[in-house]
Amino acid sequence: MPAMAKSSTKKPQAKAAITGLGFSAMSRQPIGSVRELAASAILAAIADAGLRVKDIDGLLLNKSPTAHTEELPLRMQNDIGLRDLSLLAAMDSEGSTAVQMVQYAALAVAAGLAKAVVCVFSDTPIKEKGKGGGDTFALAMPLSGIESWEARQGFLGATAGYALAARRHMALYGTTPEQLGAYAIACRQWAALNPQAFLRKPITLQDYLASPYVVEPFRVLDCCFPVNGAIALVVTSADRAADAPRPATYIHGMGQGHRGRSGLRGDDPEVLTGAVQAGKAAYRSAGVTARDVTQCQFYDAFSYAGVLSLEGYGLAKRGAGGAFVERGHTAPGGKLPVNTGGGHLSGFYLQGMTPLSEAVIQARGAGGERQVKNDLILVSGNGGCLDYHTCVLVSPHPKLH
Repeated sequence: MPAMAKSSTKKPQAKAAITGLGFSAMSRQPIGSVRELAASAILAAIADAGLRVKDIDGLLLNKSPTAHTEELPLRMQNDIGLRDLSLLAAMDSEGSTAVQMVQYAALAVAAGLAKAVVCVFSDTPIKEKGKGGGDTFALAMPLSGIESWEARQGFLGATAGYALAARRHMALYGTTPEQLGAYAIACRQWAALNPQAFLRKPITLQDYLASPYVVEPFRVLDCCFPVNGAIALVVTSADRAADAPRPATYIHGMGQGHRGRSGLRGDDPEVLTGAVQAGKAAYRSAGVTARDVTQCQFYDAFSYAGVLSLEGYGLAKRGAGGAFVERGHTAPGGKLPVNTGGGHLSGFYLQGMTPLSEAVIQARGAGGERQVKNDLILVSGNGGCLDYHTCVLVSPHPKLH
């Protein structure tokens, strides 16, 4: 990590916390609609928080960008039997949305707008038995600014956009395929310790290099593993969290960063992202620095996204994220554990709720074999092609030391 002194800034008391975590069934087969899975996760999260349905007065909904609006409508309120809500919204900031939901829920309870807010993400990218999610996500990603250019060129799916971004990082800083492989291998090592992870079989660098290309430089093992399922969280005030039946996950800092694309020469949105802005805001609001972070839960739909997040959030020097990973720092036993549940590559891909759910498990001390130091956990969200960035800093402690 870059040399950096511990922060001496006065650290404020947390005002909000995550007190409930709920999962639906998760599968690589069709198991129900987006709406049905969301309802299952919501009810599980409410029960986990020790609350009743009538105690919930806020509901925030997040569907996949590939899903139709009616798959997760505001009428979910009626499905659950929620009445007299003081906060209700369907949110869409692509992959950054789940973390944004937690941010807005925390702000709402701190301001007295609501007392207990459920945040839910649900998705069913696998539509047919025996198939993956490739067809669902094979949509044109508009990056050029030229209407329909990407679709006409066959530039489909996020994989193509992220692959170009990774190539730019390789050209500028010398990042290697072996370093991307080291990231994927570390994720698999963590997944081997997580009973909930979908891909737990150990892999070697040779296995990685033998994995077929999807879009160079990305191989199959560089890409996320989509599943059908839903995850929900309950956010309450920090005061109410003290009475929850499970250890609370206190929210200490938050930030967003959305740089935009100028399309002009010299602009490098593929390597200089809004994560820098988001991280600075989160550290400032929590009264900490990057050196205080003890583990990270990144949105890493592709290996490169995880490597770049280390740099964007000030945890590795610019251009040195690949080398940081290659030295084993993010793997089990490393000095900065990253995606301890296996992340999107080896755990499961439920967009921004994957890192959030693992952060709650870690903050509760419920990680079992994969449990690591949890004093301050950085959780990130990332949407578009590295366009939209959000993060929260969470901890089991209501006040940071």
